[in-house]
Amino acid sequence: MFEGVPIVSIIILMPLIGAACTFLLGRYEKYAKWVALSFSLVALVLSVLVALVFMVEPDSTATGYHDGRGFYNFQFYESATWIKSLGITYIVGLDGIGLPMFVLTTLLSTLSILFSWDTKLRPKEYFGLMLILEVGVLGVFSSLDYFVFYVFWEIVLIPMYFMIGVWGGPNKDYAAIKFFIYTHIASLALLIAIMAMYFQAGVNSFGMEDIWRAGQTEFTKVFQVAAFGATFFGFGVKLPMVPFHTWLPDAHVEAPTAGSVLLAGLLLKMGGYGIIRVAIPTLPEGADALQIVMAIVAIASILYGAILCLAQKDLKKMVAYSSISHMGFVLLGFATFTQLGIVAGVFQMFAHGLVTAVLFMMCGVVQHHCGTRMIPSLGGLSKKMPVASTMMTIGFLASLGLPGLVSFAAEFMVLASMYQTWALWLFLPIISVAITAGYYMWALQRSMFGPMTQKIDTAHVHDISWFEGAPVGILIALIALFGVFPMLIFQYIDPAVKIVLGLLGGG
Repeated sequence: MFEGVPIVSIIILMPLIGAACTFLLGRYEKYAKWVALSFSLVALVLSVLVALVFMVEPDSTATGYHDGRGFYNFQFYESATWIKSLGITYIVGLDGIGLPMFVLTTLLSTLSILFSWDTKLRPKEYFGLMLILEVGVLGVFSSLDYFVFYVFWEIVLIPMYFMIGVWGGPNKDYAAIKFFIYTHIASLALLIAIMAMYFQAGVNSFGMEDIWRAGQTEFTKVFQVAAFGATFFGFGVKLPMVPFHTWLPDAHVEAPTAGSVLLAGLLLKMGGYGIIRVAIPTLPEGADALQIVMAIVAIASILYGAILCLAQKDLKKMVAYSSISHMGFVLLGFATFTQLGIVAGVFQMFAHGLVTAVLFMMCGVVQHHCGTRMIPSLGGLSKKMPVASTMMTIGFLASLGLPGLVSFAAEFMVLASMYQTWALWLFLPIISVAITAGYYMWALQRSMFGPMTQKIDTAHVHDISWFEGAPVGILIALIALFGVFPMLIFQYIDPAVKIVLGLLGGG
């Protein structure tokens, strides 16, 4: 269907053109939301068509890297020389790992724009930055050249910094600067690792395939351990992993609701994606040497994030810490180096993107309608907000891993793969399952189903608005769909993971 059509580049360009149009609106800035929604919606429709082509005609456009073992057999592959003297080439393509994240990006971006429909403060800048953010994330999930990958990686920082710093809460300046410092230092570590691989490979190319091929003979084990450590730090800060997670709660609490959705739903996934796309396949001996470190950090993140949730009074901060815990499952799945574990880790990234978007949107609904997110000040809101309460309950149940909802399959598979690798050490991450159920049910009882609150004025509190309810409803439908039929995503992920596993000697 898309043979000869640079469809990936077209999808990336859609929000970029939309951003330019939005910034040029001038005194007609009240139309910014319509412009942003239109271009983002086109990107969403095209990305869904790409996914359908990928599913129906899995080999129709398969090109790109191929070494007889099917290494990195990407579809929708595009290549154009950029800076020849430095070996920089614009290369993009999608496989079963990148495609779910690519579609998730267009979906969450479109729904976040819709959720922000009543934004009054500087709307053209607000919606324009959201579109630029979408461009950066789409580029990260499709780039196959390290230089291009890093450019898109850095583009993401700028709009998120301004979204927190301009449209954030009372401590927005502190949160924005902290976000920028943490993630920029991580980016520098990543840049050092990329440059080290580039020079060590000695092929005058930043292409992922070229460096991978050269690395098989040119990368010593010592080099791989050092480079993997740098990339693991760079991607781990973005994941985020304990102890480099402290930027996340502050950023979430101060960011506007759509910013939190994009931060948790997409930006955190860039860290996990980098580990499975860049760090492990290119530096397998380094990954093997530091496997136990990955597992320890993952379990620490799972337990630490879950325990801290119990102490939170702010609904949004509780969801932020729960993200640290759930993204720990992603890292734990990767650390098992098993087919089941890596597939589960990728699926958990997709599942968490859907679920956490619902949770942050519902935190925003509570904030907008009640004027506070503090759990002790809420209570009995289900009487005033029955639809919103139902949606929040479904979101909490999905996040704690209720069977039939999308997170259950992902976390169950991660735990099963951990048992395959480390047997009874499984009891450590499984403790978090009980803790997670506890803090969600406790928060729900106190905020929604307890006695009617006397601490805030609920006289004018009303149920969820259409532009808030529509995106949440779509996400809940997808959470149920992929919870019942996870194979709809597995069929993309599984073949790509076999290739990655083959590079680790397990294929």
